[in-house]
Order: sequence, then C-alpha cells, then structure tokens
Amino acid sequence: MTDALHSQSEIRRPPIPARIAASLARAGRQLADEPLGLSGFLILAVLCIVAIIAPALAPYDPNVQMLSDALQPPSLAHLAGTDEFGRDIFSRLVYGTRITIQTVLSISIIVGPVGLLIGIVSGFFGGRTDAILMRATDIVLSFPSLILALAFAAALGAGLNTAIIAISLTAWPPIARLARAEALVVRNADYVAAARLYGASSLRILLLYIAPMCVPSVIVRLTLNMAGIILTAASLGFLGLGAQPPAPEWGAMISSGRKFMLDYWWVAVMPGIAILLTSLAFNIAGDTLRDILDPRHARS
Repeated sequence: MTDALHSQSEIRRPPIPARIAASLARAGRQLADEPLGLSGFLILAVLCIVAIIAPALAPYDPNVQMLSDALQPPSLAHLAGTDEFGRDIFSRLVYGTRITIQTVLSISIIVGPVGLLIGIVSGFFGGRTDAILMRATDIVLSFPSLILALAFAAALGAGLNTAIIAISLTAWPPIARLARAEALVVRNADYVAAARLYGASSLRILLLYIAPMCVPSVIVRLTLNMAGIILTAASLGFLGLGAQPPAPEWGAMISSGRKFMLDYWWVAVMPGIAILLTSLAFNIAGDTLRDILDPRHARS
C-alpha cells in the first residue's frame, strides 16, 4: 500500500525540470516587477562578465609600472587615473573584480553548506546536540567578525586563500542560526511526520525534506551577507592580510592610495567606489530575493 501511495504521488508530481522551469519563470516575472532589484542583479551580472573577460576589457597590464605616468588624473588615456607607480587604476579595478568574485564565491561555497548543515542538524535533533552546536555558534558570534577574521588571518599568514578561510570561519554562525530556526518549524510539518511513518531515516529526512525547505532562506541570507563579507575582505587587504602585492585587490589599493588622498584623490576613491557599488548591488539583490522567495516580506 505504501508503494502504491508513493507511485500515485510520483504520478501527480510534475517532473523536476518542469518544476525548476516554472519556478524560474515565476521568479523572472516577479523580478521584472522590481526595477531596483533588477538593477542590482544587472550590476552583479556585469561584474561577473568583467571578471571573465578582464584581459580583453582592461586597456593596460595591471602590474606594469610607468613611473613617468605616475599619479595622472582621470583622462581619456587613463579613465580612472594612475597610481604612484604609474599603473592604470581602471585596469587594476577590472582585474580586481576577479579577486572579489573569487572571494565571494569561495566563501559562499564554504559558509552556505557548513551553516546549513549545522543549523538543520541542531534544529532537527534538538536536546544535547542542539545545545552543543548552538553554544559553539554563540561563542563565535560573541566576537566581532572583523576582529576574529583578523586574528585568524594573522595566525594563518597573509594571503588571499587565508583571508577566505578566515572570513569563512567567522561568517557561518548567522547561517546556522537561520537554518536552525527554519528546521525547528519544518520538522513538525505534516509531510515530515508522514515520512517518519513511511520509515524514512533521519538522514533522508534531513537531506530530502528539511534541507530543501531551508535553502531559499540561506541563499537570501548569504546574498545579504555578501556586502559585509566584501567589506571584511577589503579591510583585510587594507591591513595587508589579504591578497598580496602586486595583486590588484581593492582594499589594498585603498591602503596604498591613502597617502595621496589629499592631493591625488582618485588613487583611493576609485577602488572605494568599486567596493561601494558591489556592496550596494548585493544588498539590493538580497533584498529582492527575500521578497521573491519569502512572501511574508513582500512589499505592499
């Protein structure tokens, strides 16, 4: 009888590709009604394209020094001016997009699954498991993320990879807390109780019934957290603990340009504008994703 019920449910359920296509179409229609959100996604799409075609887009080699052109203001020859070594700032910003996108993707790949797994395990099993995992989460949350990232980066050594690891070690607790809250609600749902009656194992319930329901909220939270992650990565670069010279990391560019801020403003302001636009785009995109994926937050 159980097999018959499963067979009937599979017959009534649309194929997975059709469900994915329908969800994407619905999200596309909702996104079309959000001009501001659409602009955020467009900026992020442009950044990804810039990162991919950086060699074709940059007019100069980002690391070639031309001391005769040092500290030139923005012009047709150098759209964003040059730095103290005569390097074209626009070209360095273009190549720096690669570092930013790499950092964001790497941290998302680490933080998303780790936070999701810890959160759903804590919320589903409860009891001592929940207490241990949440106390560990609270300990990490009790430290300012930037200070903790600085400590990890200093301990692991300067470099882009260590900066990614350091930020990841401090960015998972909010994701875990959110996933736990979602799991506490989902674990009492009727379909989870039905799965238990059918004899589904705890692992199957976690992976096939609870985790998929928590993924949309985790994606939204990750997107909203990207602005803070970008600022933390830029702060590590500013302090010399991120990508090392001559890599065109935006935080390191601001650090090198702060000495010329009064007379040659473009050296520090141009990478600052890049960080501002990228962070703003992630905030707008995350807010729009929340409205699309969670109707409780829909705008009136």
